Amino acid sequence: MRLEMLKVHSSGGSGPCLAGISSEYYTRLERGNATGVSESVIEGIAQALQLDEAERTHLLDLLRGAGTTRPPRRRPAQQRVRPTVQRVLDSMTGTPAFILSGRGDVLAANHLGRALFSPVYADPVRPNNARFVFLSPHATEFFRHWDEVAGDTVAMLRAEAGRDLYDRRLTDLIGELSTRSAEFRRRWAAHNVRMHTTGVKLLHHPVVGDLDLPFETFPLPDGPSQFLLTYTAEPHTPSQDALNLLASWAATNDGIERSAPANDFQPADSGETPD
Repeated sequence: MRLEMLKVHSSGGSGPCLAGISSEYYTRLERGNATGVSESVIEGIAQALQLDEAERTHLLDLLRGAGTTRPPRRRPAQQRVRPTVQRVLDSMTGTPAFILSGRGDVLAANHLGRALFSPVYADPVRPNNARFVFLSPHATEFFRHWDEVAGDTVAMLRAEAGRDLYDRRLTDLIGELSTRSAEFRRRWAAHNVRMHTTGVKLLHHPVVGDLDLPFETFPLPDGPSQFLLTYTAEPHTPSQDALNLLASWAATNDGIERSAPANDFQPADSGETPD
């Protein structure tokens, strides 16, 4: 059997790094079928590939899941946001704020957050960032640097898949995106992994126009892969003016609700094993 060199792209943009790992072995890792990997092998892989923190974490997640008894694919129990967390969101009146899952589900938001993400909330199924990025015809207009956002989204889903190989909702989401988006399929096949916890999003809102918004993410202790996402604007900039205008618009728009619709996240199906 011919062995192929596995390509891993670092998030720092330094180009591909090559190491003598077969694509078959990497596929076995992602499926949880590779066993008996020692610490020295892990270190060798990490050094040979010059892995950054995100890639190393993903590798460890894959190895952690390898060799364990394979449970049935499961639909995790309904993810909930504690009322105290929602009150924290609502208290941030000048800052768009969200609670997201690792799959990109928008679990909760404050009033200004729903106004900012109004195109995402237009999804009749449920607000999910990945589905919006790859399936909505409005995504390339809303995200002014769509190509970068698309790459970050796939890399985060890849990292989430490594954390839980048997999350049925995540598997279903990846299957849906792969079936409906050739662009997603191409990016998913690249196996890129990235931690995207801070930066600047360049948005074009349908009501207030362009916004350049620095963002920060903060992990929450309410279970795996829940985090707080906040956007702010630099003071005395056009983005701050646009955000203030958005807040005024949201205050008079009766269609903007304070949290995600209650039917967005259904409980586990009967007979399935919850988290």
